[in-house]
Amino acid sequence: MDIMIHIFNLVAFWLLFLFIILSFFILKTYTGKSINDPTYPPVVGTVFTRVFYFKRFYDYQTQVARKQPTFRVISPAYSYICTTDTRNVEHVLKSNFNKYSKGVYNQHIMTSLFGQGIFVVEGDKWRQQRKLASFEFSTRVLRDFSCGVFWTNSAKLVKAVSEFADAGLVLDIQEILMRYTLDSIFKVGFGVDLNYLEGSSKEGTEFMKALDESNALVYWRYVDPLWKLKRFFNIGSEASLNKNIKIIDDFVRKLITNKRNLMSLQQESNDKEDILSRFLLASEKDPEQMNDKYLRDITLNFILAGKDTSAGTLSWFLYMLCKNPLIQEKIAQEVRDVFGTIDQDGTNIIIDDPVTNLTDEKLVQMHYLHAA
Repeated sequence: MDIMIHIFNLVAFWLLFLFIILSFFILKTYTGKSINDPTYPPVVGTVFTRVFYFKRFYDYQTQVARKQPTFRVISPAYSYICTTDTRNVEHVLKSNFNKYSKGVYNQHIMTSLFGQGIFVVEGDKWRQQRKLASFEFSTRVLRDFSCGVFWTNSAKLVKAVSEFADAGLVLDIQEILMRYTLDSIFKVGFGVDLNYLEGSSKEGTEFMKALDESNALVYWRYVDPLWKLKRFFNIGSEASLNKNIKIIDDFVRKLITNKRNLMSLQQESNDKEDILSRFLLASEKDPEQMNDKYLRDITLNFILAGKDTSAGTLSWFLYMLCKNPLIQEKIAQEVRDVFGTIDQDGTNIIIDDPVTNLTDEKLVQMHYLHAA
């Protein structure tokens, strides 16, 4: 009987504790936020709304934005503004860029994965990375190398998709495009073949899994009010994040060490094609600041930037083509016109391999594809 009373008291205590915590969060969320102030964008949700719609968050945000292009979401510590108004986007990112910051709150959440990379830093460090990246990406060596990498991996992509098509199977186009873009940007970034599209090594697969999971876990911090407590005790999602980041760090640092050793053996060569090699050259001028940790952060940020953005854009492009078959046919016809040849009977158009035969001359002829 005493044991039952003890268990009941313990459960009651924790329920009361959770009730007090929840009440505190609700009180902090709804007080002092100028909810009915007409000079602020209207409030359409709270952080609790984000948790509720987390699995379909982008769809939910899109539905809200159709009715209210600029709106506020409130949470215990702050309010934030969401906007799809292009004038606001231009105001923040172009016209008044220097007046806006990423903010300590965002930096606190993102630093675990992104470190001191361009997604997180501001001021002099941001300008240094932006300037260095702009200069390097404008060099002919890196530009030509990047084009060659993407064309080579395009051939692998065509082969992979063709195998599904020939077998009459369904494929996840976004997943396969994620693998393609990661292979490409990884080669451009580190000068190393990951071969994720074709099935990479055990180390490469673990790195990819850790990278994707870390992205998701960092994003989860935005709706998890207890993430700092979890990090302190190294439990739950924060324990998983720490484990994944260690895998990422070990993998990238090994690549940096190997690249530095390789470059020391190839001092005669000036054609440093990948991003890491060119940053390693730049680090020789400032070895204290551009140490291995900083190089890891810079390069990994470019990998993350190039992977998801490219794959996401290509996925949406193909989705829109499927929704608009007339446009799809016009693009297909342009490909036939540029790459096609008539067979011996003069009746059928044979498509020459667009990957191996892709040249600048043919590319500039594809005006409709480019516009689409």
